[in-house]
Amino acid sequence: MRKFVLITGASGGIGQAIAYHLAESGYHLYLHYNKNEKSIRELLERLNQFGGEYIPIQANLTEADGYKKISSQIFSLDAIIHCSGNSYYGLLMDLTQEDLEALLNVHVLNPVLLSRDLLPKFLHKGSGNIIMITSIWGQTGAACEAAYSAAKGAQISFVKALSKELALNGIRVNAIAPGAVATPMMEGFTEDEVERIRFEIPMGRLARPEEIAHAAAFLLSDKAGYITGQVLAVNGGWYT
Repeated sequence: MRKFVLITGASGGIGQAIAYHLAESGYHLYLHYNKNEKSIRELLERLNQFGGEYIPIQANLTEADGYKKISSQIFSLDAIIHCSGNSYYGLLMDLTQEDLEALLNVHVLNPVLLSRDLLPKFLHKGSGNIIMITSIWGQTGAACEAAYSAAKGAQISFVKALSKELALNGIRVNAIAPGAVATPMMEGFTEDEVERIRFEIPMGRLARPEEIAHAAAFLLSDKAGYITGQVLAVNGGWYT
C-alpha cells in the first residue's frame, strides 16, 4: 500500500535527511519548504532514484495562516513530520514582538492548526502518525534562547496532550528531541563554541542528521506501534 508522509521544513538539514531515508524505504512524500527552493530541487534529484512520488509545497510558516497553503494541497496522507524551525539567539530583553510572533508561528501555531486540518484524513483511515521534531531545549531550557525554549516546550506539551486525545482512533503522536545536530543551523557558531558544545556532550560529538532520520523512521514503523505521547531524546547523553 502506498504511504504518504508530509515533511515540513524538508529543505533543512534534518528535513532532508528524513526525506531521503523515508524515500529510500518506499514512502511517498510531500516536501514543504519556504525560501530554499534550490535545496528542494537538489533533494528531488537525489530522491528520483527511488521511484516514488515527491511533491514540493511552498509555504511561509512564519505567517499565521501559512498552514492553509499546505493543507489545501494534501490528498492521501499517513503521517506528518513537523520539522520546520527557526531560531532566535539573544537576551529576552532584546527580543522583538515580530521575532517572537514568527518563532511561535513556525513552532506552535502552524503545526497545531495544520495538524487540526489534516486530522480528518487520519480519522477516515483509522490510523496515522504525527511526529514533532522538537529540541533538547524544550525539555530543559537554554539561556539566551528563552523564547525558542518556550516554543519547543509548547510542542512537547502539545504532543503529550494530543496523543491522549487520539489514541483510541489509532493515531500515534510522538516527539523527537535532538541535541546539537551537524546541520547548517550550527554555522552561526564559531569553531570554539562548537568545540565547547562537543565537550559538554557525553558522547563527545554532534548528532548526524541521519540519526534523527532513523529515529523518525522507527516512530513511523509498526515496531513503535504501542508508543505514543513520548519524547525520544537523541542527544548523545547531553540531557537525561
